Amino acid sequence: MNARRTVILVTAALVVIAAVVLAVLRWDDANKLASSLSALAGLAAVGVGIYAALPSSARTRVRVSRTGRAVANGGTANTGVSGTTAVAGEVQVDHTGDARASGRGDANTGLHLD
Repeated sequence: MNARRTVILVTAALVVIAAVVLAVLRWDDANKLASSLSALAGLAAVGVGIYAALPSSARTRVRVSRTGRAVANGGTANTGVSGTTAVAGEVQVDHTGDARASGRGDANTGLHLD
């Protein structure tokens, strides 16, 4: 079972348990518990949001091999990899195709980082 499915199943189980407990408790006790659970859920949502906004430490791997031919007339012809210097991880480019540009065009058959 993958992590996403596990999270969904655990979340569903917690919701069912909370619903049963709230249905069994007296009104005043259920009201207090529901308020506490809402506050905890709100704090958890803020934590998850902050976690999701943080940059990932995962390294990516990009491999480009045996690409075709690219032709540009005044634009950009690229048969390799083009991106920013913020690429995190390994970039491998081999056996790329021909890239031809005419006019004010730009041709790249390897690695072009801005």
